[in-house]
Formats: sequence, C-alpha cells, structure tokens
Amino acid sequence: MKPPAPVEKLSLAEALSSARETRALVVGRGVLGETARLFVELFPGRSAVLVGDDRTMAVAGRDVATILDAAGIPCATPFVFQDPALYAEFGFVSQLESSLGSHDAIPIAVGSGTINDLVKLAAHRAGRPSYLCVATAASMDGYTAFGASITFEGAKLTFNCPAPCAVVADLDILGRAPPEMTASGYADLLAKVPAGADWILADALGVEPIDPRAWAIVQGGLRDALADPAGARAGRESAIAPLVEGLMLGGFAMQWLRSSRPASGAEHQFSHLWDMEHHTHNGAAPSHGFKVGVATLAIARLYEQLLAHDFTTLDVEACVARWPGAAIAEARVRARFVGTDFSETAVTETRAKPIEPAALRAQLQRLREVWPEVRERLRAQLLPAAEVKRRLDLVGAPSEPEQIGLTRERLRETFARAYHIRRRFTVLDVAVRTGTLGALLEGVFGPGGVWDTGGRAPPLSHDPNP
Repeated sequence: MKPPAPVEKLSLAEALSSARETRALVVGRGVLGETARLFVELFPGRSAVLVGDDRTMAVAGRDVATILDAAGIPCATPFVFQDPALYAEFGFVSQLESSLGSHDAIPIAVGSGTINDLVKLAAHRAGRPSYLCVATAASMDGYTAFGASITFEGAKLTFNCPAPCAVVADLDILGRAPPEMTASGYADLLAKVPAGADWILADALGVEPIDPRAWAIVQGGLRDALADPAGARAGRESAIAPLVEGLMLGGFAMQWLRSSRPASGAEHQFSHLWDMEHHTHNGAAPSHGFKVGVATLAIARLYEQLLAHDFTTLDVEACVARWPGAAIAEARVRARFVGTDFSETAVTETRAKPIEPAALRAQLQRLREVWPEVRERLRAQLLPAAEVKRRLDLVGAPSEPEQIGLTRERLRETFARAYHIRRRFTVLDVAVRTGTLGALLEGVFGPGGVWDTGGRAPPLSHDPNP
C-alpha cells in the first residue's frame, strides 16, 4: 500500500463532465438572468413552475418569474410552501408531488437544502425528466448530489433520485444570505476532511477502495475552498465563490460514484442520528451544517485519540474472542434503541455490515500490519481538532455541543449509537472492531479531557457493540 499521489484540483468544467445528471452549472455575479436561457436549452417547449417558500420567493423567486416571463416561457402558478416548520420530510414531498400531478410543468427549485431535496424527490416521483435549481444560499452540498435526504416514518433516509439538470448560483444572492446559512455550508464542506479520512481507512482495510476520480473532485480543491472562514462569514465574494464551488463539486462526486461516500462519513452519521431522534434546540431543529460541524469536531477529537494509539500491538485474538454472534449483536442493538421509532433501521443497518470471526481476524491483522503507513496518510489528510474548532468559530458555526442543545453526555453516547444507523465503514467501525471505543472516548470525555463530563457519563465498556 502506497500513500496516494498529490491530488490536482479539477476545474468546474472537468468535474461537471463527471456528473451523470447535471449538465450545466452557472456560478458568478449577476447570473440569475441565465435561468431563462438554461431552461429553454434544457427543456425546449416546456412550461415551468417555481417552487419555494415565502422567504426564497422574496429573495429570488419573484425575479426569476420576471425573467421567465420576459423570455416568453409559460409558467404554472408557483407552488409556495406555507408551513413555517418546513423541513425535508416525506409529507411535504407528497404535497408537492400531488400539485405536480395537476400539470406537466418542469419545476424550478428556488431555495437551498430543504427546498432542493423536496423538489428533487417530488419531481422524480411525478415523472419529470429533471428540474432546474436556483440556489439562494451556500448552505449545503446537496444541490448537485444524487439522491435526496428525507425523513420518512421517523428515519432519515436517502432516496434515490437524480440531481438537477442545471444549477444557477448567483453570488450576489448567495453573498447576501444570512451568515448562519453560509456558516452551515462551510461546516458541511469542512466535514469532507474527516470523511476523506474515513475513506482512507475503508480503502486500507479492503472494505471500499478509493475511487480516484471522486477523490480528486472533492479533495483536490478542498483546502482552498476552506481557506477563508472569516471572509465567508462576511459574505466576501473571494471566499463565497470557492465555497460554492467546493459544495457543488461534492455533489458531482456523488453523482459520479452514485454514493455519498466521497462527501460524508461518521460526522454525517451523527447528524442523521440526531435527525432521527427528532432533536431540537430552542424549539427548532438545528441546521444540517450546524449539526455536522459539531460532529466534525467530535470526530476530529476521536481521530486524535486514535492516531495516538499503537495498533501494531493490537491483540487480535482478544478482539475476535469478544466479537458477538449475529443473534447477540441484534439483541444488543434492539436494547440500545428500545422506545425509538427507528429501531428497525438500526437493526437493518447493523446487519448490513456483518463480519465473521475469520474475516475480522484477517482485517485486524491487516490493520496491525499497515498501521504505520495508514497513520501517516490520516495525519496528512486531517486537520488538528483545535484548527477545526478555530475555523468553525471564525465562520460563526457552533463548535460546542451545548450550542446546538446537546449535553456532553449525550454527545458521548452518540458515538456508540451512530455506529448502528449507517452501514458505511468509518472510524467508528475501526474503534468498535478493535474494542477501543471506550478507551478512546475516555481521552475526550474523561478526567482532563477537552469535553470532560465530570464523571456524569459512565465509561463505555469494551463490548464490540458498546
């Protein structure tokens, strides 16, 4: 195993050529007027319907309507979500799908994360060939992503549906977005750093090889896109433009690979878990990026503990001896999630990554052999936890669990619970399979740790399903 060669940054045009559904991306100042041209080119002879909420229609929707009218593009009556508690939940998808069933117009999503995901899935379910998106904030990486992250029957699920045919990102509009939305997008992009580390682990242990194209799309320009958190907070074009590009590139990589692996790892499992637990703070759910930001710092701190551990001396046979059979593991999962409305999801996802004793032995022996090289690859990929916190603070995103309404005790427990709610192989799987999760978390939450719980949280056992 050799460390990967230096990654060259791909241009937007090069990355766009890897996208399977998105055919056009326009980013720049004053480019909102391009919406009509793109629509005519991509959907000749079709009518349009704007989809947004009151805020996004005021920010950009009304201007888009004027632009379309001036170009002679027929438009159906806009669909404007009225619920003040709008979020990416399947009931809202059904509302929009029902409306789309009354005409054949092509949707134009005017908004950011929630609006885009709702339109993405509803358009697909309504049989539309695609849709167009007008971005209103640099708040997340899902604009160009394949699939929509939607809450369905209490569980946060990714539904398969194609990305938009085109995205218009006017930097004048994005630069005026509320700073907290930009901070959310920055935190979502920052998460690509530990997500890359998780992929390095999965690659090194033979679980999921790194796809060079997807890796280059996301990681090639990532450091440049994250270089100016203070400028992003201030809405400066010099910081917003690369941030937007970085977010769009993440979506292209997901389209290329038909997976969110290039752009998300354990930190997103934290966010999805909190969504499934219906977590709120001050009466509302924290934004996706804010949850991911706190989770990114948490995973960065776990990685620091992991990198300080010497896995070349790992007692592989002891780990194998502790590993439970399928029946015992399932019973433990059910006990952990008793009383939730997503216990079956936890069971299903945990079942999807089984490993028999012989395979576990081989994998841990592999870890022991390659650890010195893997550790250097991880150190080159990761940012120090202190730097992660500094950047989150500079951009105005939460970095402490209390800022999104979580106690340190609950954050600590999240490490064990999040392991079960996604089948993706991450640093959590390494910690669980080596039986070190409890010890690693003691370094973060135990006496003298940066998130010392003061003894209020009992230490996790070395149970492989802690």
